[in-house]
Amino acid sequence: MIGERQRALAAARVQQQASDAGASVFVAASAGTGKTKVLTDRVLALMLGGSEPARILCLTFTKAAAAEMANRLHDRLSVWATIADGKLAQELQALTGRAPDDDAMARARRLFARVLDTPGGMKIETIHAFCQSLLRRFPLEAGIAPHFELMDERDTTDALGMARDEMLSLARGGGDARLAAALQEVTARIAESTFDELMTELIRDRARLVHALVAGEAALAERLARLLGVAVGTTSEAVVAAACVAGAADEAALAEAARAMLASASKRDQERGAIIVRWLEQVAERAAYCNQYLGVFFTKEGGERKDILTKAVAASAPQAEAALRCEAARLGQVLRRRNAAALLQATGALVTLGGALLALYERHKNERARLDYDDLVLRARDLLRRPGVAPWVLFKLDGGLDHILIDEAQDTNPEQWQVVQSLADEFFAGMGARAPGRTVFAVGDAKQSIFSFQRADPLAFLHMREHFARRVRDAQEEWRTVDLDISFRSTAAVLAAIDAVFARAPAASGVALDGAPIRHAPYRAGAGGLVELWPPVEPVDPPSLEPWELPIVQRQERAPPARLARAIARTLRGWLDSGERLPARDRPLSAGDVLVLVRRRGPFVVELVRALKQEKVDVAGADRMMLTDQLAVQDLLALAQFLLLPEDDLTLATVLKGPICGLDEDQLFRLAHGRRGRLWPELRARAGEHPAFSRAAELLGGLLGRVDFMPPYELFAEVLGARGGRRLMLGRLGAE
Repeated sequence: MIGERQRALAAARVQQQASDAGASVFVAASAGTGKTKVLTDRVLALMLGGSEPARILCLTFTKAAAAEMANRLHDRLSVWATIADGKLAQELQALTGRAPDDDAMARARRLFARVLDTPGGMKIETIHAFCQSLLRRFPLEAGIAPHFELMDERDTTDALGMARDEMLSLARGGGDARLAAALQEVTARIAESTFDELMTELIRDRARLVHALVAGEAALAERLARLLGVAVGTTSEAVVAAACVAGAADEAALAEAARAMLASASKRDQERGAIIVRWLEQVAERAAYCNQYLGVFFTKEGGERKDILTKAVAASAPQAEAALRCEAARLGQVLRRRNAAALLQATGALVTLGGALLALYERHKNERARLDYDDLVLRARDLLRRPGVAPWVLFKLDGGLDHILIDEAQDTNPEQWQVVQSLADEFFAGMGARAPGRTVFAVGDAKQSIFSFQRADPLAFLHMREHFARRVRDAQEEWRTVDLDISFRSTAAVLAAIDAVFARAPAASGVALDGAPIRHAPYRAGAGGLVELWPPVEPVDPPSLEPWELPIVQRQERAPPARLARAIARTLRGWLDSGERLPARDRPLSAGDVLVLVRRRGPFVVELVRALKQEKVDVAGADRMMLTDQLAVQDLLALAQFLLLPEDDLTLATVLKGPICGLDEDQLFRLAHGRRGRLWPELRARAGEHPAFSRAAELLGGLLGRVDFMPPYELFAEVLGARGGRRLMLGRLGAE
């Protein structure tokens, strides 16, 4: 009990330091250390210290996070308004670290009413919502239409599609030769299916593209050329041609090495030696033959071969090894120059396409007075930086803000940080710096920024921490960095395993960006916990088949995901059968006590649910699913497609085989095989041959007669309800 009390006091002290209303604080908090509680406590402490609710701005990452924080604040304040004095005093002391006086008690009880009376409520919103409200307030200053509309994801996709089609028309129609050349360069390097994804990524990251093009494409090309070490306009073909004209450093030694390889008993040596001889002799064809020649010295991935020739030839002709390695070194430099030139070409073409697409996309939005979500941040950033306008906007806006709090700061991208920076810098400059008690607070975990949500930059989190530390100290205000490393979520075994992984430099280098060691302290010290590391499940070689073996024996080949799912299911089944106990609950384990976490919702989840059901382990199924991926929905969509086009034999066969019609393989084969016309007339003509044919023909015929007069909802409701489709699907697919 003493240890638990000490841990509670230590955690409370750290959280009080973070929520201290008199200091600007950057909090580095791992998952499960109470980030949301600290954020909520700080807002409460600010209001308790006299700050007006309307002058506090809380920026969160998602709408769900904003709603969660608002609910927590309202719940705490409503409790403060009604609980007994003794309990309120305890809560206030836990929040501030000191015993409250009568005035503090009275202020705490009035806070709930003050928040409710605040016009528009407290400013707890996402960064996009804040930027939208800012642009609504200053549209003319931002250079946008006051009646602008916000585009949703569907609108953005449609606008990008229109801009892309217009760009392709310009390129293909000969209206822009430079654009046509860029399109040819890009499409030669990527698959058709990825072109749309590439263009979407360009638009999504357009802030960097616009910044790169400030001085024009020519200036950007020069900068890239200097960075890559090649001249502007250099092509990969030109690099190869120059290298072929120059030839090998010592062609005589290389020819001698090739003759030694041709004399070898190894077929590989002979083939490579022949390629070298041909390259040396056919001087005019060297450029066309270059890829085969490079393949002698380098792998497909571009690495130098360790076994250019066999050990026997290397031992008998050591000069051959030296000549080949010398040529490999020369060709390595050629490869680097060729790749640099190709990268310069591809990047230039991509920038040309991106610039054209961006211009057309912007024109489409401007003509319709629309903005997408990225525009909100970019336009707000530009507004807060516009010469002659930004000071007045900041003066009007700054008069209404005293405190800025940022949740999940590691997920804030550079443009969003620039908005926050423009707002908060006024706190510590000029007259703003002389107003006491204005603070900036951010809480986040740089380790989580590796996921790069919304293009978040892990280094930006650390850079902004240094920036605000310098600004606050220059203004002679109190600055504080706080680390929350006491985990309330995980047990000691789990945290020790995590710390052991990241104690290794290769693992920590990509996560601990500031070089600090990664350590976690468990709040629930002594609680049960165990970490097991299972060996990787590797593919197994399929069993060899005898020649001309008849396909009458069924063999089950299980892929690694299926085998891992089966291992997990059998382990859980073993726990349940053996009466495995939960010490924390002092009872046997049940299926509902187990949570399976996966990296992503992919095919493995399906395999796991199937394996658990086969082992008779109760399972709730996946926590989230795509409706159109579910068999029941696919059956209904197939039915709808048949009703729209009865001539589609494959779709009709799918419907007949599904649970709604219920034909088995033999019945479907007997109906479809050998027919002379479409499947639907065949089914109607032979409805009397079998009860299953009759039921299917009656059901589908009745629906075809009514489909033109029924909305989709009523159609599916009738199929699932009155016609028994729900019962049939449950019988075939199960309750899930």
